[in-house]
Amino acid sequence: MDHAAIFDPLISAGYSVRLHSFSALDSYMGLAPLPFTLAETGADIPALARLLEGLRFPGVDIADGAVDVDGQSWYFRCVDPDDIRPPSYALLSLSQDWTTKCFRDPHFTYPLLRGIDPGANRCQALMDAALILARYDGHSGSISAQILRSLANLSDDLPPKPEAQRLLLTGLTVSPRPDRGLELLKAAGFIREFWPELAILDDVDHAKEFHPEGNVWKHTLETFRYRKTNDLRLSLGLLLHDVGKPLSASAGSHRFNGHAEVGARAARKFLERLGFDRTCIEDIYFLVKNHMLPAALPRLPLVRTREILESPLFPTLLELYRCDESSSFKGLDGYYESSAAYQSYLKNRRNPYRFADGKKMGKQGVRGY
Repeated sequence: MDHAAIFDPLISAGYSVRLHSFSALDSYMGLAPLPFTLAETGADIPALARLLEGLRFPGVDIADGAVDVDGQSWYFRCVDPDDIRPPSYALLSLSQDWTTKCFRDPHFTYPLLRGIDPGANRCQALMDAALILARYDGHSGSISAQILRSLANLSDDLPPKPEAQRLLLTGLTVSPRPDRGLELLKAAGFIREFWPELAILDDVDHAKEFHPEGNVWKHTLETFRYRKTNDLRLSLGLLLHDVGKPLSASAGSHRFNGHAEVGARAARKFLERLGFDRTCIEDIYFLVKNHMLPAALPRLPLVRTREILESPLFPTLLELYRCDESSSFKGLDGYYESSAAYQSYLKNRRNPYRFADGKKMGKQGVRGY
């Protein structure tokens, strides 16, 4: 569903609607929008409830009201001229009128990060900074250090709600450089406090002959470099594909024995805690649990792989495997072999004279006879 279907009832009733914060920035810079939209409106909460079907109230620290449709969310902040809530960074004061498409930058500071509001909450400012770095910034090192220094004098606030954490994680993973935002959150202690499943990745070393990028945390961030699209499910799959390694035990030559299955369960609990929808959670569970399978696909019998090959998520699983292999010394030979095996399976499945494993059918077995 597009913005017009959500915004038009408010516009028709005479209320203003503006994109603000990250949604306005994305529009200004021509970036693909986030899976959630941040909007300001002149309507009050009763008007929102009357005009928008399915309105819910996530809490004023997130938004005054929200609507969820077809996997997308729209978060509305009711604008009260007597109760101005400045953003943590002047950069996020940018807004765009939905009707005229005109932008408003009241502080004239775009695109500076250093204009932090001294009264901002530390945790919210940190989350905003992480998403700014992931989506827009090209010089993360020096700016990250500057942000950490600027946050040192801010007061701590209440821990972010699960929904706020979900929006942050969603925004980070679908941004061009999630590694920049995630590294900032790690340096500030946010990940160890709120996302310990990710924090422990930094405590597990990898074999240098296969993973030149270093430990499991570094390897995970490296995989994002090889995405061809910033798809949410692929990106969450990359982020969580190795969360089972710190939790798995060695067995013979297998240092991380069963880490895919262990990781799938850990990923499910993590995403449930943040309130991701059930379909998304089960999709990520599938990707994490099966992320080792493509490497063995050319050698496994069809009876072991057919159900997974039939999944509409298999192309995403194959892409996850490509990103995973690209961030190691292994090269992409295995990926190309697995891709060829998958293409052969699809070809044979369409052939009325062959079984899905490529074997020829007898005359009486020909489909259609």
